[in-house]
Amino acid sequence: MNGKMKAMVFYEKEDMRLEERDIPTVGPDQVLVKVAYVGICGSDISYFFGLSPLGTDSGKGPLILGHEFTGEVVEVGEIPASKGLFSPGDKVVVNPVQYCNACEMCYDGKTHMCENMTVNGVTKDGAMADYVTADYTGVFKLPKGMSLSDGAFVEPMACAVNALRKLEMEPGQLVAIWGPGAIGLMMVQMAKSLGAGKVALVGTRDYRLEAGKKVGADYIYNIKDSSSPFFTANLAESYKKDLGKLVDRTICATGSNDGFEQAVETSGNCSIIIHFGLPEEDDKFKIPALAFHTADKQIRSAWLAPMVWPETLRMLEHGLVDVSSLVTHTFPMEEAEKAIRNLKNVVDEPIKIQLINS
Repeated sequence: MNGKMKAMVFYEKEDMRLEERDIPTVGPDQVLVKVAYVGICGSDISYFFGLSPLGTDSGKGPLILGHEFTGEVVEVGEIPASKGLFSPGDKVVVNPVQYCNACEMCYDGKTHMCENMTVNGVTKDGAMADYVTADYTGVFKLPKGMSLSDGAFVEPMACAVNALRKLEMEPGQLVAIWGPGAIGLMMVQMAKSLGAGKVALVGTRDYRLEAGKKVGADYIYNIKDSSSPFFTANLAESYKKDLGKLVDRTICATGSNDGFEQAVETSGNCSIIIHFGLPEEDDKFKIPALAFHTADKQIRSAWLAPMVWPETLRMLEHGLVDVSSLVTHTFPMEEAEKAIRNLKNVVDEPIKIQLINS
């Protein structure tokens, strides 16, 4: 498909420009997608403000950001076309983490550690543009009736599903979710759907905590703002008062080191704690070794979303998680920089911001 397209091109810290680019050429194992919706992720904020490097050789651009996206197939490469897998007009979501299926990690099912991995919006151009190419093995048709806006949640939700798997939650257990952003609010719903006894949501902003209450959190705690009606100066004691004991399972869906250390401290004996939120490049955390060891706790990281995309689509299709209520703001693609800044600076109480490609 020949022609030009609009693209938001990121160069380096706080330098993003609207440019005209050639529509990308479709390789034999690719599809070309006309972008519809792109979700703004916390990692996009990190890249834009120079808090984390890109996956390029230099750690910088030029690169088109955007890895949470849906769209419509407009051109199909030779290989997927020969297999009848996709047709122009198909509404799809793309797994931006595209792996080779031929290295040791891929053979072992650890596709998120592929030795030849490429990632839309991180190592190669993403979806903050009119069109984007993707390897056909990373493209999924949306279930009938699913909106393109809802479909743009599949990538972050898949990461959350991976975290919930690693949590190894047993029915009736007490679960804490740290960080009431869009992913944290999806995690609250998943934990409830999968049988958590009670779910506690921990954060620092009341409007997000209140949103968590609406989607199923049993208890909400503000650990920063002493003027909040949900404020607690001693989370461990609040857990014991409200839940009867410290929590059995914790997911830390925030990149805050202080938050993660406190999440470990306030998890109970034989608990499992998931480190999920993306830290900054030089972050390190400290945990009291003896108390951790004698409580027989486990810490696990949950990175990306290996082998969970079909499961995620089913959960969304069958209403186990409601994502439409999480979209608080939309912007045209050309205002991507404004959207990123607004999310970081908490302008007008955002939860999820999506870019719309008109």
